[in-house]
Amino acid sequence: MTSMNSSVRGTARLIGAGLRALLALTVVCGVLYPLAVTGIAQAAFHHKANGSEVTSGGRVVGSENIGQRFDLDKKDEDGNPLPDPHYFQPRPSAAGTNAYNTQYSIIVSGASNLASDSKVLKETVIDRRKQVAHFNHVSESRVPVDALTASASGLDPHISPAYAELQVNRVAQANGLARDTVARLVKDHTEGRQLGFLGEPRVNVLKLNIALSRLTQR
Repeated sequence: MTSMNSSVRGTARLIGAGLRALLALTVVCGVLYPLAVTGIAQAAFHHKANGSEVTSGGRVVGSENIGQRFDLDKKDEDGNPLPDPHYFQPRPSAAGTNAYNTQYSIIVSGASNLASDSKVLKETVIDRRKQVAHFNHVSESRVPVDALTASASGLDPHISPAYAELQVNRVAQANGLARDTVARLVKDHTEGRQLGFLGEPRVNVLKLNIALSRLTQR
C-alpha cells in the first residue's frame, strides 16, 4: 500500500511539474517572446514590420514587396481582366490556385514549376509574347524575358528597366503625356543593384504608377 501511495504521489508530482512547465513555456514562448519581437520590430523597423505599405492620397494602396495588376473594370470574352493601357503592367504571375493564374492572388505564393522543356510553358511564353507586343505596339523581338515568365514567388513587385521602357510609348500615348516625361519617370524609379552588386536593376511597378497618377491626376 505504501509503495502504491508513493507511486501515485510520484506520478502526481511529474504531472504537476509538466503542467507548470507547459504553463511557463506558454507564457514565455507564446506571449512574452512574440510581444518582445513585435515591440522591437515596431520600434526599429516600423515600415517593414507593417508590411512595407505604400500609401497614396492618404490611403494604403499596396505593399512595395507584393506585385499587383492594373486592370480595366471590364473583361474579355473569356472573363479575364483586361490590362489598363494607362498604367505600367507587372510581369506575369503564377501565384494562386493553379499554374495559369495571372491575377497576383496571394492565397498561394509560388511558381508554375513547369520544366524548361514543357510544351505548356513554351506555348504560354509564345502567347504572352504576342499579347505583350500587341498591347504595347512593338515587335515581338523587343519583348524582354521578364514580360514572358513569372517569378519564383509569383508576387514579384518589380520589372526590368527594359520592360518598363518597352511600355513608355503606350503609357505616354494613353495619358496624353510627352514620351520624354514618362521616360524620365521610369529613369527616376529605376533602382540599382543592392549594395552595388547584388541582383539586377529594377523598377517597382506600384511606385512608378503612383508617380504617374500624380502627373495625370487619375
